[in-house]
Amino acid sequence: MVKEKVVTDFMIGSIKNTVHDYYLDKGYYFNTVEVIQTKDTLRIPHTILNIKVTKGQKVRIKDVNIYGNTVFKDWQLRHKLEDSKAFRWYFLKSGKYLEENLHKDLPAIAEKYNSKGYRDARVVKDTVYFVAPNRVAIDITVDEGHRYYFGNFKWFGNTKYRSGQLDTILNIRPGEVFDQSKLEQKLFMNPNGYDISSLYLDDGYLFFQVNEQESNVHNDTIDFDVLMYEGKQATINKVTVKGNDKTNDHVIYREIRTKPGQLFRRSDIIRTNRELAQLGYFDPEKLNVVPTPNAADGTVDIEYTVEEKPSDQIELSGGWGGRSNASSGTQTGLGIIGTLGVTFNNFSAKNIFKKEAWRPLPSGDGQRLSLRAQTNGIYYQSYNFSFTEPWLGGKKPNSLTVSAFHSLFNSTGATKYVNTDAGKVINPDRSSMSIIGGSVGLGKRLKWPDNFFNMYAHISYNYYDLIKYNVFGFSSGYANDLNFGVNISRNSIDAPIYPKSGSNFVLSGQFTPPYSSFNGKDYTNLTDEQRYKFIEYQKYKITAEWFTQLTNKKAAEGKEARNLVLRTKVGYGFLGYYQKAVGFSPFERFYMGGSGISGFQNFVAREIIALRGYKDNSVSSSFGDPICARYTMELRYPVSLNPQATIFVLGFAEAGNTWANFKTFNPFQVKRSAGVGLRVFLPMFGLLGIDYGWGFDKIPGSTDASNGNGKGQFHFTIGGTLGEL
Repeated sequence: MVKEKVVTDFMIGSIKNTVHDYYLDKGYYFNTVEVIQTKDTLRIPHTILNIKVTKGQKVRIKDVNIYGNTVFKDWQLRHKLEDSKAFRWYFLKSGKYLEENLHKDLPAIAEKYNSKGYRDARVVKDTVYFVAPNRVAIDITVDEGHRYYFGNFKWFGNTKYRSGQLDTILNIRPGEVFDQSKLEQKLFMNPNGYDISSLYLDDGYLFFQVNEQESNVHNDTIDFDVLMYEGKQATINKVTVKGNDKTNDHVIYREIRTKPGQLFRRSDIIRTNRELAQLGYFDPEKLNVVPTPNAADGTVDIEYTVEEKPSDQIELSGGWGGRSNASSGTQTGLGIIGTLGVTFNNFSAKNIFKKEAWRPLPSGDGQRLSLRAQTNGIYYQSYNFSFTEPWLGGKKPNSLTVSAFHSLFNSTGATKYVNTDAGKVINPDRSSMSIIGGSVGLGKRLKWPDNFFNMYAHISYNYYDLIKYNVFGFSSGYANDLNFGVNISRNSIDAPIYPKSGSNFVLSGQFTPPYSSFNGKDYTNLTDEQRYKFIEYQKYKITAEWFTQLTNKKAAEGKEARNLVLRTKVGYGFLGYYQKAVGFSPFERFYMGGSGISGFQNFVAREIIALRGYKDNSVSSSFGDPICARYTMELRYPVSLNPQATIFVLGFAEAGNTWANFKTFNPFQVKRSAGVGLRVFLPMFGLLGIDYGWGFDKIPGSTDASNGNGKGQFHFTIGGTLGEL
């Protein structure tokens, strides 16, 4: 409604209907709307409209009664009524009554029966009546009918594949309980892609059609004739993309698996949608593909539609905490810890010197640039830089990653050098550790064993300079860590933020040169400072993660499809040595407990593994352990799948432990915990989370009564992979 619009009877009626329907949708069944017109004496012939609403009481469903059912219990059928459930405050159900919701829900009862062979089942009567001024009861009467079974299948029109091959894919045997949805799934759309239509559509038969007909119903058995039209194979003509106003076309086209001139394959379209979602630049719920077939020349045009979402992130935070003395372990004072970090996930390095490309930053080429600084002045400083080019050379998906960092930990705040009569010397009051490091890595997508595999190899160097700073078993000196790492993974998860299906397997190894094998030193007589001047170790990790969608709700118009997802994960880590005389390295050990983001001093040369329900690093020894294992199970449910604010809640149960050597290693001797959590993904800040976990087992040797043993702990997390094994 706007000023100067002519007032008509149609407008008045439209106002009444719009407002009435709005309140009706909220459950106010008896709302009334009155439009009062008052002449505007100051502006003739204008009129003032006042809309008076009497909403009345919200009408809720008190009870849903089922009659005539013998196969299913009442609660099993009530559960199928998605939007017509009885009001129960303790189940957080609104229970509002809407006639259209009931009509939409009733077919689900017949579908429930159909899935168990009762193909004639139907709702014969539904009655709604008031039992109170604001409460209704619903009576539903069902006719279950008889149970039916599948009989024989005969195939007509198939020339590409033999009937026996089609029988194998259909995988429905005579005598099985009749299930119409199973038959349709096997013919048209099986979630795992193993169905008759997929067989043909993945071989270019875009014009393929299949239709099943009941040929004979004898007693309780149904025989089927399956009529097929194979058509001819379709070739892809044009492939276009629309909706990308930030990401450059070539970044999208290089991920698309449907190329002009190739045979049409439905599996290539499904895989393309997955790859575009994995980029993180587009809303995965809005990805769409429209094939336009041309039967006259046997070609098809394919158009992909994307919708950009924010992908860059900024970290700006400040904290007030204690500074621990590395030698004594005591708190030496308080200070403000400030952090500033930016991550550009769709950066364009080639346009960095083009003024017109800064809107506000050069973007669109799919590169990743990360800068981060953290400090509290003279006591702690850390600077990090990384850059990733996912398509080195632009022709193949071979990635290049370069990173560098510098960190300084200074417990006393004293300067490094002081001037004396003898010249500049190390300050006797200084207690510090300085680390300078960098790495170069190359990644490659593999085609074997399948094209979900990836390999990543890197070479890294870290230099440690310690002055009276005992964190690795020796307090003064320097150490060099030159290592080579290789990572082989298979990742088939469908989305990066809220995965609903797929798996992720990672096998990694990290190695230093075996200095002790060729330097001729007798390590039994060396001090720790001499022993670790050149660090040597070999480290292996294996993790396996699965996502399983437990419910199968479909997205309604204007609504998200919110489905329950089970996440399971298992991980093992082993730190080994080359020579027994050298032993386990104090570097690269595993520290377990908490959220995985403990104090700012505890991330260098240490792998911190989360175990919710216990305090940070409390499960492992004070200097870490060379062996670890962790098991996780999470049940997730999305509150919002909006890319501007993805929110999901979870319940978890997990267990883990670390061990000092292989003799004591027992993968079933673990510390257990369970709890609940919340995750919020904001494009600018990344994935944020809070968990409350209960640790069930006591930590041996711990004097802290609040740690484990049935005690609860709050944990805050930043990022999706921090503290993960």
